[in-house]
Formats: sequence, structure tokens, C-alpha cells
Amino acid sequence: MAVMQPKAVSEPPGLETIEELFAALESPLLGYARRMTGDLEVAQDLVQDAFMKLHAQFDEVREPRPWLYRAVHNAALNHRRQAGKIVPLEPPAEEGAPGVPDPADPQPLPDEKIAQQEGLGLVRLSLETLDDRSRELVRLKFNEGMSYKEISAKTGLTVGNVGYLLHHALKAIGDELARNGVVP
Repeated sequence: MAVMQPKAVSEPPGLETIEELFAALESPLLGYARRMTGDLEVAQDLVQDAFMKLHAQFDEVREPRPWLYRAVHNAALNHRRQAGKIVPLEPPAEEGAPGVPDPADPQPLPDEKIAQQEGLGLVRLSLETLDDRSRELVRLKFNEGMSYKEISAKTGLTVGNVGYLLHHALKAIGDELARNGVVP
């Protein structure tokens, strides 16, 4: 990431108070922070925070101008990092707009329910195309939640054989569902 350099601002001689620094550097710091964040309100907050921190430790800071630019720069980078972690939601739809589901309603829409039921029916039909042993392995794995090792102990098959048979059973179900247009 390229680091933006502040525009050269010559510091008038004799800046000794926080008020004089504020008067001279507020505008250039705002421009710098705005270029880094892309948001004037955020830039104003960052510059204000930097001046507040400088005020709290004014006696210890030897060169306030570079200190302020570094403080604003670091705060802007922190803001960008934090903003990158936030995932914006879609803007809310107007209340009462047709076809917009209530986000608080966890129930699927009627057409989604029908599609789910049709999909489940086709999966059940696809399961019927499997041989008895493969169907039993799928039941143990997905209905009973058993591990390959547990299925192996129950059926007498090796763990590797259980994995092989389940793989091919699921592939056959997937092929059947693709033939019926349920999955691409």
C-alpha cells in the first residue's frame, strides 16, 4: 500500500501554543486525513483526536508538526483497517414494499418451501436408486451422524471401504439430481 505523503506546509516561525498550531495546521491536516480516509467527517474526528492527544502531552513533544502528521496518519490507517472489517448491509427497503421479505421472519417464502420440498423428494427418489448397502451407509452417515470409523465398526467394512462406497453413493445421487435438473 502506497503511503501518501503530506503536502509540504511551512511552519511559521514561533509557533509555541496549541492554539497557534491548531490555526496553522488544522486545514492541511484535514486535507491529508480526508485524502487517506475519503470521508470528511472521519477526517475531522481524526484531526480533532490528534490535537487532543497533543494537548495532553504538549510539553513532551519537541516537534509538534511532524508529530501531528504521524498521529493523523496512524489514526487514518487504523480507521481504514477497522472499516475493512465491517461488511455493509444492503440498504433497507422501504417499508411495505411488495416482494420484500421481513428480515425478522426466519421462515422461507412459499415458493422457497415448495422448491425445498421438491428437492427433498428428488433426493429421496435418488436414494432409492442406490443398492441396499450404499443406502444404509448414507443413512448411518447423515441420519445417525456416525463417523467412518463408527460405520466401519457397525458394518464390518474397513474405514477406507466405507469412504469409497459413500463417495460413490453420493456421486450417484448427485448425478441423478443433475439429470433431474435439481443441481447444475
